[in-house]
Amino acid sequence: MHVAVTGAFGYSGRYIAARLLQAGHQVVTLTNSPQRRHPFGDQIRAYPLQFSDPDRLTASLRGSEVLINTYWVRFDHRLFTHEAAVTHTKTLFQAAKAAGVRRIVHVSITNPDAQSPLPYFRGKAELEAALAASGVSYGILRPTVLFGKEDVLINNIAWGLRHFPVFGLFGRGEYRLQPIYVEDLAAAAVQQATEQNNTIVEAIGPEAFAYRALVETVRRSLGLKRLVVGVPPWAGYWACRALGLFVGDVVITREEIRGLMEGRLEVQAPPLGTTKLTAWLEAHKETVGRRYTSELARRVDRLTAYRSN
Repeated sequence: MHVAVTGAFGYSGRYIAARLLQAGHQVVTLTNSPQRRHPFGDQIRAYPLQFSDPDRLTASLRGSEVLINTYWVRFDHRLFTHEAAVTHTKTLFQAAKAAGVRRIVHVSITNPDAQSPLPYFRGKAELEAALAASGVSYGILRPTVLFGKEDVLINNIAWGLRHFPVFGLFGRGEYRLQPIYVEDLAAAAVQQATEQNNTIVEAIGPEAFAYRALVETVRRSLGLKRLVVGVPPWAGYWACRALGLFVGDVVITREEIRGLMEGRLEVQAPPLGTTKLTAWLEAHKETVGRRYTSELARRVDRLTAYRSN
């Protein structure tokens, strides 16, 4: 097949593109970082994500049979917002249809909710509805937290445990999440690219953790003795704000804390992934968390390849 992947030089998109190439498919990427260093050489042709020019966006997609979309933003910022990301993604869907793309595989989130006050989950619900109404065949993948060599959350939990004697949880840390390995998500995206029926898949891993148990699992894997304590969510937020000033990043937002504590990263469904986080941590315990990974730096620096943790 001829497949277009958004963000093939980033995180999940890079793993998806690599699997497509290994399977013998032709790949192009639409990206905001066409000059970012990547491992694909001349195997992938890059086009800019021209959201402001739908005709050029359509031209970039012409000839592609499938679009696999990973484009999104994690939080609102002066440089990017969820509202703009929703508008841009709708433009992308329309351009794909105009270009004759026969199927769109879209990465969403668990528990999207059109009525949610949280823009992340509300925006994802709006995009699922727009895709369903587009008339194009679709596959929707709903992951929770991704883990892998370039991930943010698990790495930065490990970084915090390595650098501080106490690790704070928001509240009691009983809210749950089901991390999925980025390679497992990529495999599911490639499989969905070959399907025809409209499908929604809960893309969760084989292990579920209460947040406290997740932190303690990382702590044990690293062989560290650290105190893990619950703090009021407001206090945890301001502590992370202070840390963010130190590392030059948005560590976590109020909306992300609320989404965690509302249990939006857990669903009742069979696991899609097969790779266990506990096994992955054991294999990568010497490197994970050695350096802080900045989400904001990735958004600002459009040249440097994503660093492995």
